[in-house]
Amino acid sequence: MIIGIPKEIKDSEYRVGLPPGSVRELVRHRHQVVVQAGAGAGSAFSDDEYVRAGAMIAHAAEEVWNRAEMVVKVKEPTPEEYQYLREDLILCAYLHLVVDEPLTRMLLDSGVTALAYETVEDAHGQLPLLQPMSEVAGRMATQICAHYMEKQEGGRGILMGGIPGVKPAHVVILGAGTVGTHAAIVALGMGARVTLLDINMDRLRYLDEVMSDRGRLTTLASNETNIAESISTADAVIGAVLITGARAPRLITRDMLSLMPKGSVIVDVSVDQGGCVETTRPTTHSDPTYFVEGVLHYGVANMPGAVPRTSSFGLANATLRYIMRIADRGLYDALRSDPGLAKGLNVYRNKITHPGVAATYNLPLAEPEAVLA
Repeated sequence: MIIGIPKEIKDSEYRVGLPPGSVRELVRHRHQVVVQAGAGAGSAFSDDEYVRAGAMIAHAAEEVWNRAEMVVKVKEPTPEEYQYLREDLILCAYLHLVVDEPLTRMLLDSGVTALAYETVEDAHGQLPLLQPMSEVAGRMATQICAHYMEKQEGGRGILMGGIPGVKPAHVVILGAGTVGTHAAIVALGMGARVTLLDINMDRLRYLDEVMSDRGRLTTLASNETNIAESISTADAVIGAVLITGARAPRLITRDMLSLMPKGSVIVDVSVDQGGCVETTRPTTHSDPTYFVEGVLHYGVANMPGAVPRTSSFGLANATLRYIMRIADRGLYDALRSDPGLAKGLNVYRNKITHPGVAATYNLPLAEPEAVLA
């Protein structure tokens, strides 16, 4: 199979679909890999490294897209890339279609086969291709909170861990999944007081047990009362809510912002699924923040793009085996033999094949089993 790796062109997106080491593995399996010149530069991978791994370098994005049978990206295609979508192409990337109707319609019209990393599941119902970026985003979220709590960045002038005689910051985390857990680990490590809320009591019991030695963690059932009480003393709030293939629920309304201290910080990692804060809107690394009701909001939808080398390695660790399976066995056999991978199929030849996307736009659902039969 011919696999194409174009350069990411989303604002401040420096990750790359596959690093040279992963390309080498594909070439060993006798696949051809075409990499756009400079695609890995943002992650400190040179074109020469890709050549040594066995890739061919193309100087134009058009050449990569047109030659490839499967394109491996990080983020969804931008409007400038819509022209390259076609019926005989397999596209693998984070797509987040439930918050992007124009892209959804374009994928449908083009006839492309679109696999979304964020909806692929493993045998336990977990999200193996979303996990590494969730780990990065969770850890980054706490670092970002610490940065924007500084006075010159618009915050209240709070040091995350405090000092002897002065209390530490209070960090409220909505959601105890991968993002929330990693955010809590870093916040506790920095000395903060952490309140972690979730609707899954078993998950909270587990985290309360494994993090009990840290002493500054409070776990609470996620409901409107507990959220309101928690954010009223929060120096920072991290939104870490995820419902697979669907929009994130709005847990903090605009009216609730008045409960928060002026100059407090919200980092809504859920923004790429619509955000769990009503006043969240997508921002970029070049213009990341804005204020609503005196509360600083950070809504960058591709947070891991700021640490691209770590993120590119982490992403490939998870995605390569799935990409290899499709390349080795072909799309049909790969999807039919792995129901979890088949759940990553969002669009197939002018049909929506994921229930969350179909429900969001009130479109007919074509079951993957049926279209692949």
